[in-house]
Amino acid sequence: MGAMKVSVVIEKDENGYYAYSPELEGCQSQGATFEEALANVREAVELYLETLTPEEARERLSTEVVTTSFEVKVA
Repeated sequence: MGAMKVSVVIEKDENGYYAYSPELEGCQSQGATFEEALANVREAVELYLETLTPEEARERLSTEVVTTSFEVKVA
């Protein structure tokens, strides 16, 4: 199938870091550090993709996920 990009979101919380892929519903992991969460979610994505046919993987990974940030005033 070749290489495709996967979007992941990593959020810091009171227990460390929580990571998930918006394109792959239910594909998530966590870690004590950002780097650990990233490595763990990479492994979770690879295992998740093994359960899909190449067509299913291409369909799910063709979704464009865009993240951005902007400033807001806080009272």
